[in-house]
Amino acid sequence: MIFLMYVGLLIAVIGGIGSLIAAFKTHILWGIACLLFAPASLVFLVLHWSVAKNPFFLTLLGVVIMFLSAMMGGHA
Repeated sequence: MIFLMYVGLLIAVIGGIGSLIAAFKTHILWGIACLLFAPASLVFLVLHWSVAKNPFFLTLLGVVIMFLSAMMGGHA
């Protein structure tokens, strides 16, 4: 089950990088703000849902996989 934990982590990291790429594509200041301040990422997600939704759902999928892996005993 530890393999699933790593797969979930990889998916979540790819989603986070995708979110940063979307922010930088929108505007350089959005990218810098999302890189330095976590609340800015949430604001970006709400204001630019059309470009931020896919990376967000990818990150969410990774977190769900990690959670399920932990529930199945992957933390041991």
